[in-house]
Amino acid sequence: MDLRQLETFIQVSNLQSFSKAAKKLYITQPTVTNHIQNLEKELGTLLINRSGKNISLTDAGSLFYKYAINIVNSCEMARFDLEAYKGRIQGHLHIYSSSVPRKYILPKILDNFLQEYPDVTFTLSDTDSKSVINSILDGDTDFGIVGAKYPSNKLDYIELMIDRLVTITPNSSHFSKPNYSYLTKDEIVKQKILFREKGSGTRDLLVREFVKNKIDIDDLNIVAYIEDTEVIKKLVSLKMGISFISQKGITDDIKLGKYKAYYIDGIDLSRKFYFVYHNKRQLSPLNETFKSFILNYIKKYPL
Repeated sequence: MDLRQLETFIQVSNLQSFSKAAKKLYITQPTVTNHIQNLEKELGTLLINRSGKNISLTDAGSLFYKYAINIVNSCEMARFDLEAYKGRIQGHLHIYSSSVPRKYILPKILDNFLQEYPDVTFTLSDTDSKSVINSILDGDTDFGIVGAKYPSNKLDYIELMIDRLVTITPNSSHFSKPNYSYLTKDEIVKQKILFREKGSGTRDLLVREFVKNKIDIDDLNIVAYIEDTEVIKKLVSLKMGISFISQKGITDDIKLGKYKAYYIDGIDLSRKFYFVYHNKRQLSPLNETFKSFILNYIKKYPL
């Protein structure tokens, strides 16, 4: 049984597409088709239903899938353990993360991880929480770090830390209260607001809590939708409006007086960040090592 055929079968199953599997594996689509056909011929049964653009596993394919996963993972684990035995763990991590953990959590964790595993390289992709989830469900990545839970029976979430959103305002006489005191809901509604983009965990939390507190989003004076939190902070400092941002990302700026920070009276804007992964797909040995490292790290050094 050819390992490449098994890898191809797994990717076609995960992505439900021959063309996407070809792109993921850096091979041609005819090669993908050939791998699947040869595997089906060897096993003497159809593994994949092909009906136009719709791809799905047959009953035999569903049965065989878990064995294919175990075989490929066993091979990867054998290579991984042999490298570890020789004192060298290597590979490349693809880490998908929403903005707050990417900026304020992962740098220190990655620094410590690479001190222990210096031959590992990584790609760190900045994307919103919803896009991270979609990447996992679409098979583009195995795991991610997000600031919001999106319900799916295919996903498992492990809590990493608790964060709190604060309201940041221009540092002007209009906002004379001390930092980290409270603004009323009426004071918030009257302001020009710089909001996060759709898919942002920050935005989802705000909308949910505002609705809960009978604040109609349509009544807010939202003047811009912005992805980059650094741009938001800069615009607030230029007195273009107020916004809502992680408390972890503003400590130094508040000390420098770039803008001011407040809580909102009666509204709880605390939230959790999670390590999320697909529970139907076993993590690769390197990804499993990274997951274990993160969980052990936050036990020793709570974030």
